[in-house]
Amino acid sequence: MAAKKFDVVVIGAGPGGYVAAIRLSQLGKTVAIVERENLGGICLNWGCIPTKAMLRSAEVFHLMHRAKEFGLSATGVSYDLPAVVARSRGVAKQLSGGIGHLMKKNKVTVIMGDATIPAKGKVSVKTDKGVEELEAPAIILATGARARTLPGLEADGDLVWTYRHALEPKRMPKKLLVIGSGAIGIEFASFFNTLGADTTVVEVMDRVLPVEDAEISAFAKKSFVKQGMKILEKTTVKKLDKAPDSKGGGNVTAHLESNGKTETMEFDTVISAVGIVGNTEGLGLEALGVKIDRTHVVTDEFCRTGVDGIYAIGDIAGAPWLAHKASHEGVMVAELIAGKHPHPIKPNSIAGCTYCYPQIASVGLTEAKAKEAGHTIKVGRFPFIGNGKAIALGESDGLIKTIFDAKTGELLGAHMIGAEVTELIQGYVIGRQLETTEEDLMHTIFPHPTLSEMMHESVLDAYGIAIHM
Repeated sequence: MAAKKFDVVVIGAGPGGYVAAIRLSQLGKTVAIVERENLGGICLNWGCIPTKAMLRSAEVFHLMHRAKEFGLSATGVSYDLPAVVARSRGVAKQLSGGIGHLMKKNKVTVIMGDATIPAKGKVSVKTDKGVEELEAPAIILATGARARTLPGLEADGDLVWTYRHALEPKRMPKKLLVIGSGAIGIEFASFFNTLGADTTVVEVMDRVLPVEDAEISAFAKKSFVKQGMKILEKTTVKKLDKAPDSKGGGNVTAHLESNGKTETMEFDTVISAVGIVGNTEGLGLEALGVKIDRTHVVTDEFCRTGVDGIYAIGDIAGAPWLAHKASHEGVMVAELIAGKHPHPIKPNSIAGCTYCYPQIASVGLTEAKAKEAGHTIKVGRFPFIGNGKAIALGESDGLIKTIFDAKTGELLGAHMIGAEVTELIQGYVIGRQLETTEEDLMHTIFPHPTLSEMMHESVLDAYGIAIHM
């Protein structure tokens, strides 16, 4: 059978791939997108979206227990874990169906199956009906990533879970160990801890959420401990001894090493969240000359692989491993293929968000990184306790921190912890994109009463002129 010809073939229909396909179609290109599992990829089906749905349930549960603070009464408060999971899966299904609609609307040909690239400009797709051959002068790799597994810590879905098992839990953990305190680990720790699991988080680095500003990490740790979590930093899980029972449960003995000493602790459930590895296998990339470094495709600032006509976007192309970064890269590559002149993405202007309780969000340089880069800095802080809206919401625990270059007034970084900071951070993201100075931010009128007023106050504090502190 003759190969089907397209202008571009996109491999992977996650937030990078499907967005690239839509933009290419808008630019008049014929596009095929190949997906082996679910439209929307991991993010929509097994990551960003369903976790947020579950965390929202936990947040409402937490608020129900605080009803008395708000002059309300709620008795017999409880949860139904299968119902929480069912809602989360329903949200993911609704959005995945929406991607299918967008593909049809934009006349993108969807092919479900496993793709390989036998030669430049050729894609072979193994579907449930046989093999389809495609040809295109441009191929975009958007195959994403999966959970990293470490020797001795392998998941079995019963006693030891990855994020995927944790999204469809077989039971409510009583005593939970979370290995890794990045965004994925902390979000699941927050969810299960809020629902009542005795939760311990182990982090090999010297602090939780190690990519965040040290001050925010310290604030987060204090908050997590107050909620009943145990946080073990500078600790390595050397091995897990599983003792399953006949009902799919049992216990796990974790061997924990810290400061040269090893101790054991028992748990009934372990979640491994020790990072991700790129889905680079089985595509035939090495034979084509595509360079791979530590499971990720090496690209330039425009996501070009160095092999003519082959691009890589999103998680497969390395950090930061964020859906919004993948989507923006998809648009950038689409415009590049269409002969336009897009700007390269600046990693330091991409916000990171963690949806634990309290929420954490950041953009740009941490205080330590700003100093390392040679900047003389001015740092401002404003606590949630000084904000009327935060107090009215019953969310007075939090902090907003801003970092400026003392000489130029450039906003180098912003770091937040507290209610709804994942929504607030975009104000500073726009500020960085527009190359805003401290003066611009000072002269901006923020509405009252809002949480966003704290962003203004933090800027003012960096220059010693905060009003409400």
